[in-house]
Amino acid sequence: MADRSHLSIGEVLGLLQDDFPDVTISKIRFLESQGLLDPERTPSGYRKFYETDIERLRWILRHQRDHFLPLKVMKDRLEEATAGGLTVPPDEPPGPVPAESPSLFETDTDAAATPEAGPEPLVAAEDRPREPSPAEPAAAAKAPPNPPRRAAPPMPDLPPRPAVNPLDAGPTGVSLSLPELAEAAGVTTTDLEELQRFGLLVGHTVAGETYYDGEALIVARTAAGFLRFGVEARHLRMYKVAAEREAGFMEQLLMPLLKQRNPSARQQAADNLGVLAGLGEQLRSALLRSALRDHTELR
Repeated sequence: MADRSHLSIGEVLGLLQDDFPDVTISKIRFLESQGLLDPERTPSGYRKFYETDIERLRWILRHQRDHFLPLKVMKDRLEEATAGGLTVPPDEPPGPVPAESPSLFETDTDAAATPEAGPEPLVAAEDRPREPSPAEPAAAAKAPPNPPRRAAPPMPDLPPRPAVNPLDAGPTGVSLSLPELAEAAGVTTTDLEELQRFGLLVGHTVAGETYYDGEALIVARTAAGFLRFGVEARHLRMYKVAAEREAGFMEQLLMPLLKQRNPSARQQAADNLGVLAGLGEQLRSALLRSALRDHTELR
């Protein structure tokens, strides 16, 4: 930057790759298409990255890598910083851990208030201590104490419910071209095209280029595992059909909440979907173990 005050996109890539090995020119262009970057252009259309642009890009890449911030959240925070005269937002400490969501179909958040203390519970007649009558004091004194009640056998522990929402997309900053996705998943572009043909892999087109997010990366890597067993994309379509049927079933259950315009009701619907998805995962796993028990248990 000695001869001029700006860098080209290729020079920026070389500057950042030591700290962010996953950054690519396609990713920088994608961040620009999403409004997180706005580099100046030369009359011929080449990008000019100044020191403030590079600082902004470093902030984005660092918060994607370390804090898994979604693009929309980063864009909002960058816009607030710009409005306040800052290049990038100040780093904030992590927020408090959210409280556990209410029960599956509960929409009234005030219903969980702590109840007031009431009267002492009544004691059943057979459980009250009985004083001996005057006619039988000696017998009562000699009578052995009642034998202790036999404790009920403990119930077996059920598998814990997953603490992570199965519908949580997790980090959303992944943005890969088709060749980059193939390299990251360890498959060929032909394999990915087959997944697309059967509707298992979906990309997002921005400015004429198709990008693939974190969900697509999970699908591609999972399909790569199946390929090692000779399972092709056409065989995996049954998982897509099953997922679509399950999604339709959940939508029917939560339709009363989904139709409401109240933001809290829609948020409750989203939370309930996560709970239902977790229950579905547990049920599928249990049924699959039961169906394959003859092949998995040692004899």
